Amino acid sequence: MIRYALAALLALIHQSAAAQTEIEQVVTPAGITFWLSQEPSIPIVSMKILFRGGTALDPDDRPGAATMMTGLLNEGAGDMDALAYAAASEEVAARIGFDVGRDTLSVSATMLREVRAEVVDLVRIALHEPRFDDDAVERVRGQMMSIIRSNQSDPGELASHTLFAHAFPDHPYSRPTDGTPESIAAMSVADLRRIHRAAIARDRAFIAIVGDVTSDEASEMVDRVMVGLPTSDTALPQYAADQLRGGVHTIDLPGGQSRALFGHAGIERDDPDFMAAYVMNHILGGGGFTSRLTEEVREKRGLTYGISTFLTSLDHGPLYLGSVASANETIAEALELVRIEWARMAREGVSEEELEQAKRFLTGAYPLRFDTNAKIADILAGVQEAELGIDYTHERNAMIEAITVEDIARVAERLLQPEHLTFIVVGQPQGLDTVSDPAQQDALLR
Repeated sequence: MIRYALAALLALIHQSAAAQTEIEQVVTPAGITFWLSQEPSIPIVSMKILFRGGTALDPDDRPGAATMMTGLLNEGAGDMDALAYAAASEEVAARIGFDVGRDTLSVSATMLREVRAEVVDLVRIALHEPRFDDDAVERVRGQMMSIIRSNQSDPGELASHTLFAHAFPDHPYSRPTDGTPESIAAMSVADLRRIHRAAIARDRAFIAIVGDVTSDEASEMVDRVMVGLPTSDTALPQYAADQLRGGVHTIDLPGGQSRALFGHAGIERDDPDFMAAYVMNHILGGGGFTSRLTEEVREKRGLTYGISTFLTSLDHGPLYLGSVASANETIAEALELVRIEWARMAREGVSEEELEQAKRFLTGAYPLRFDTNAKIADILAGVQEAELGIDYTHERNAMIEAITVEDIARVAERLLQPEHLTFIVVGQPQGLDTVSDPAQQDALLR
């Protein structure tokens, strides 16, 4: 019965969650700081925790350790094996999830207010007492081996792995986040416990709670989950200036089209010019059908179904990236148009009309992100991790409205480096002046 009630209430949240979320910073009795947004109109509570570190904490000889460990957090904990844990979660209609990326390990939980204590206990034991039972470890090992095999023929994955290897040689970012066949085959329970100890650290946590809960009730939830977790004893990676200096690198993969991932150095999230860069990117390639690259590459010439660019704000080395797929015989033309538009934006900036259209879209779309408690909790935890300040969600649209064409011109000249654009092309492209990368290809395709 709880399951059906939760589904109905989640549907109602889409209509009731306010975009102008009121946020307060709370310190628990145990001294743990978190952000709280109270929404009492519907009895649902969402919790989000981000632990800074992520797969960048993988040991050199065990890439994939954090990913494998994270996949096991809901495969048995405390005195419950995997089936018992799943049954307990189902019984209270809890939506509990664990995920990991290059910079963070995330925990999310959405629950009915009346069962928050039971759900918080399920989160707590998953973080404090994962079992890593032999059968669960082997099941997840098999799943990861399957993913790795699939990645070996996935153009997007091949391009991403290769670009990060070129951008950050000898840095944790260069390692595949899903690991290698050798590292996953060799992964032991001791390896998993070591990365668990490194990746889930109380002093690297950013926490948000949103929903029908008081400050005292939310504090009790946070302390219940966090008290007893260790503090960090594994250093975060050093900042790494990217090594993308231009050129085209290819990986041969039979098929009728080629996929390209391209880019160069990006901009730090706390840089004063970041918001201007964000708006510029929307106009250049981030704005879907309204972007310059879509207009030139798709609409005018029909060379692709889609092309996009995006700012990647990695903690230890930001990138500015883009992607496009085109037929083998037309990919060279598509990439040349990318270079042309990159240089034109750096040289000319944007028009007042382009800027006003971008502002209308970006400010109008932002409130739509706040349509569920879970999404709001995601945003608030992310804002904390990026150290943007508790007023960011209220001030963000005003920051965008303040951007001028002069700001775009300045940041475009500073950020865009056509001569450093590096292209990783997976397929059998024709007409490209390429740098073959057989060693990288062999490593990825073995």
